Amino acid sequence: MTALAAHLSPSHLADAQRHLVAKAIAEFSHERLLAPEPITGGWRIVVPDADAEYRFEAVRTELEHWVVDEASLHRVVEGAPADLDAQAFILEFQPVLGLSDQLLPIYLEEIASTLASAAFKISQGGPSSGELITADFQTIESAMTEGHPGFVANNGRIGFGVSAHAAYSPEAGRPFRLVWLAARRSRSHLALGAGLNEASLVSGELSPAEHARFAARLAELGEDPADYHLLPVHPWQWENRIAITFAPDIARRDLVLIGESDDEYRAQQSVRTMLNATHPDRHYVKTALAVQNMGFLRGLSPAYMRVTPAINDWVADLVAGDATLRESGFRVLRERASIGYTGDAYHRTPTPSAHRKMLAALWRESPVPLIAPGERLATMASLLHRDASGRSYATALVRASGIPADAWLRAYLRVYLRPLVHCLLAHDLAFMPHGENLILILDEHIPTGVFMKDIGEEVALLADRAVPEEVRRIVSPVDDEEKALAIFTDVFDGVLRHLAGILHTDGTLPESVFWRIAAEIIEEHEAQHPSLDSRVDLRADAFAHSCLNRLQLRNTLQMVDLTDQSASLMYAGTLGNPVARSRAGTARTREPVGV
Repeated sequence: MTALAAHLSPSHLADAQRHLVAKAIAEFSHERLLAPEPITGGWRIVVPDADAEYRFEAVRTELEHWVVDEASLHRVVEGAPADLDAQAFILEFQPVLGLSDQLLPIYLEEIASTLASAAFKISQGGPSSGELITADFQTIESAMTEGHPGFVANNGRIGFGVSAHAAYSPEAGRPFRLVWLAARRSRSHLALGAGLNEASLVSGELSPAEHARFAARLAELGEDPADYHLLPVHPWQWENRIAITFAPDIARRDLVLIGESDDEYRAQQSVRTMLNATHPDRHYVKTALAVQNMGFLRGLSPAYMRVTPAINDWVADLVAGDATLRESGFRVLRERASIGYTGDAYHRTPTPSAHRKMLAALWRESPVPLIAPGERLATMASLLHRDASGRSYATALVRASGIPADAWLRAYLRVYLRPLVHCLLAHDLAFMPHGENLILILDEHIPTGVFMKDIGEEVALLADRAVPEEVRRIVSPVDDEEKALAIFTDVFDGVLRHLAGILHTDGTLPESVFWRIAAEIIEEHEAQHPSLDSRVDLRADAFAHSCLNRLQLRNTLQMVDLTDQSASLMYAGTLGNPVARSRAGTARTREPVGV
């Protein structure tokens, strides 16, 4: 038992605290919640109404991005050095952060859980960035030491105990088996993508022996297997929620526990998504998981699941039929089937609740069988990864590629930025393109394509276009300025500012060259599509500064209303656009640094 908490040592926690306080300073300053003051040799932040301050060195880059030198960071209380403590930091700045007394304990718990996860990763050590260059897909997946790059409390997983963390977290990298339930057909719904039927889905995911064993279990109970759908469940969810929260449904055999999978699975960064480690060519399985993380309970809605395969087919057909997207190497991983159970009492309450999202699952294509010989896969989150020694995976990739850093970046932006720009301008289509939602295709360490995933829950059509009825859910019309935020906020601010900062501070590529190349990618797309009629201006001088941490601080339990995400956004003025037309030929004139 004590071994499960061995990572919670003073030295590991001290390292985790230093990193998280540095990140809090960087991201809260980026969102203009904090305003560091310049001092000789660096910066400082003074705690309101207290004799305390934080001093540090930092590099400020485009988009008001702060790269804090963690080693230089120190806290002074009443003139004396004091330990860095992320929870104390939140308490000290609570009024400035706008965090209510009611939600403060929940946020502090998410901070504590994020620290615990970080301490675990520090204790593991993990492969170096150089070793990751030749590592397999799942080794890279489990080696990531940082959660979402923008969120401070980004690894809450409230609900997971220490044994669950050791068994089911992606950083633990342990294989486990899924639990299978039989859900009565009359009280559940199975949705299938084009060209797929229930028999082919089941035969593709289960061996004949497994299928026969599950059917035999139902027959033993006097139930007809034909009366049931098969539903995969995360073992934590079965143990902690379903067997208790759905006890009446199990007792009346609307739900039946029929056994474990023969195949072993491994958690991905999203925790509730699992890759089949025994047969990697089989589908990913994504299940409901009632843990609280980054402002959401990580359930799955059966109502959403009903149309998920149809939405994925529509998006996949659009992407496959577009020559620009094909040429960019941009593909989507379709969510091919989904299932949800709705026979419980919670689906009969007057008001919807999180309890309606406890029991659902989907099957998503695996990228493993979709790549060519010699190609490799890596989560795009790896581009923002630094190993235990502080060395970045992105710089290691550039060096291993054998091509100049600017050429490597251009290859990456042509498979990432260019297709996202095209989807928005040509189709009014926006994804949620953060690092965990994309998988890079690498050839000789150079990006040649990407797979976009998490389509059903996070894709949006930002204009009122004609679509099939089952796809209407994704239609969310906004004005042209807000459309542009699909690139400005989600790509520039959410991903590229971090990557630009890494390459710049590594001495791999000056950020001035980074943004010049990004501007050129947008210019190339415009030149190649002269007839494209879009009023979305990605070269404007500035754009609205949409802030993620402000959302979480406002409501740690539910950051946004998923039915009206646009109305939930919070802004802090505007940010200067690093690819603005007015800046061409001025700020972006320096030559790249060799590597």
